[in-house]
Amino acid sequence: MLSSGFSLSRRNFLATTAAAAITPLIAFRVAAQAGAGELLMVPSSPNPAGAAERLFLLKGDALAGPIRTIVTEAANPVPAPALADGERRVLRLMHFNDLHNHITEMHATRGDTHRLSQMVQKVNAVRAAAAEDEVVFFVSGGDDHTGSVFDELLGWAPEEFVADAGYRAASAAGVDIAVLGNHEFDRGAEMLRIGIEADAAFPVLTANVHGSQHLARDRDYVAAAVLEAKGLRVGFIGLTTQIDTRTGQPDDPGMQVASPIAAVSNIVPALAEICDVVVILSHCGYGSGQHRTGKAGAARLIGEGDFDIAEAAGRLTEKPVVLIGGHSHTALNAEGIDPDNVMEGVLMTQADANGRYLGEVAMSIRANGGRQGWFTHVGLHPVKPRDNRIAADDPRAANLETDADFDQAFEARVVAPLIAALDEKLAETIGVVADDADVLPERVIADRYSRETALLNFMNDALVARSRTFPQGPVDLALFNATAIITGLQHGPLSFGDWYAVMPYADQVHVASMTGAQIAEMLQSNAHRLVREDEAAEMDLSGFVSRGFLHFSGGLRYRIVPGADATQARAVDITLLGQPLDDLRHERFSIAVNTYVQLGAFAEAWNGQPIVAGVPGELPGMDLRGLDYSHTGLVYRNEIIAHIRELGGISEASGARLDGRLIIG
Repeated sequence: MLSSGFSLSRRNFLATTAAAAITPLIAFRVAAQAGAGELLMVPSSPNPAGAAERLFLLKGDALAGPIRTIVTEAANPVPAPALADGERRVLRLMHFNDLHNHITEMHATRGDTHRLSQMVQKVNAVRAAAAEDEVVFFVSGGDDHTGSVFDELLGWAPEEFVADAGYRAASAAGVDIAVLGNHEFDRGAEMLRIGIEADAAFPVLTANVHGSQHLARDRDYVAAAVLEAKGLRVGFIGLTTQIDTRTGQPDDPGMQVASPIAAVSNIVPALAEICDVVVILSHCGYGSGQHRTGKAGAARLIGEGDFDIAEAAGRLTEKPVVLIGGHSHTALNAEGIDPDNVMEGVLMTQADANGRYLGEVAMSIRANGGRQGWFTHVGLHPVKPRDNRIAADDPRAANLETDADFDQAFEARVVAPLIAALDEKLAETIGVVADDADVLPERVIADRYSRETALLNFMNDALVARSRTFPQGPVDLALFNATAIITGLQHGPLSFGDWYAVMPYADQVHVASMTGAQIAEMLQSNAHRLVREDEAAEMDLSGFVSRGFLHFSGGLRYRIVPGADATQARAVDITLLGQPLDDLRHERFSIAVNTYVQLGAFAEAWNGQPIVAGVPGELPGMDLRGLDYSHTGLVYRNEIIAHIRELGGISEASGARLDGRLIIG
């Protein structure tokens, strides 16, 4: 028997036992909630567009200790399992993660890429072709929000809410279940609650988020759930990253994220006993401690990640277990099962991000047969990008989306109304990008991690200019992290949608009070984070280089001497508001900081942790979390847009230029 104390077979989970010393795993009782060491198994309504025939929510405190008993209300009993010992079913899990609201990517030149509609067409085809003994569930690995203009429909306050585009589209797409990722909380737990309530027709899971004053466990989300179809019972547990989730916010100070390992250890044994297979939806990241993807410089701090979770879960049950991941944006098992992605018998898989792939796992499961030889297939289906500039007879066209590649009825019925709601905001011209503005995408992407960048100069100077309207009064400086800038701008009319593509993240403006000495320490830490000239050729600079390199407004000027390596890099010749910084070490200054950096920049290590992404020497980053902050409540993006409107656009004269505020060498 398992060390958790379970003692009844799954076939007898609704029966009483003659042995008085043995407590049944499932017990009838009238209580409306679970007690200590219990979860209440409650029938609920599955997504009508999905494949589940029955849905059972597991309610209760999964963090207080091991779950030893699952109870059910006498007035609302749970039906007995339908599969006999040895009876087989094929479970097919179609999955995506980190879609970040890339439902449909709209582009005036290339045409629209219908990412979710392509997935819908594939999932519907697989479901239609399913054999009588085959079950096809469609699941999300989290981060369904933050990353496209569809986020604006959610709003920043209840009165601004129009729709939760991600959840509304996923519901209509037939998604059966989802986990809460860290970016679900970007606009606050209150807005997440509103979105779930209005638009999530499927259960959302997290076993390790707790304490929110806006988002209630067992009302808005549950730790785990069971989906049943064709007699097969599949248990799902959701896990949210501790590292990158915004906690301790002024409007929700009690919200915390507990250890995912603790949650798994408490729940999995109980969940496995009442299911044929366990699926862990882990939005914690691929790896352990750190994750590295692609070329040098892409390492990322993830804390307790999928390796740790799989290792723990695999030792807790003999039932089949699969882990569908997210958060680290990793493409796994594209060519079939990679043996490195199986730990303790648990398969780990993930489908990259932003709708680039639809993942698929298929397994043949024998009831009560353990997990020997149960995988039959795992892989990734590419989602095609659109490019109307490529002729149909061009060899490249085979890998590009055509009208036959996506569900046009779904797009018209579900996505088109969302786009219509955005049309006015997307098309709205907020200014003009002048031909002399040094902000083209190629230049911004190449420079943002390694040198002064005209677009970031403009943005930081804009924040200083806008601060005259801040409740706290004008600031002395502003900063922004390089990874928060995704692209640059084309010359010509500038729309809201164009600017959103530059900075999609949901940051607010906070004002930090820092001494001159602290600013000097911050610049020294920043010098270690520079992508050096000898490193750049080995890095994929188009992606995230998560070192936390910061750019500053024009009131701060300095030089970085790279030295022999990052450990020797130094910030020198520093002046602040025209004076040598050495003369101002005890003076205090106000600095506008975006939310990501104010929270310590998570894996980018403005939190005292070692700087990663290829930086040698275990150099600790400066911890910016403990500074004295005042919270403006203002949205960073909105302040920049207001400045662009005020100036009429972006040009060299309006600040989009290099002025020598940062010199390398």
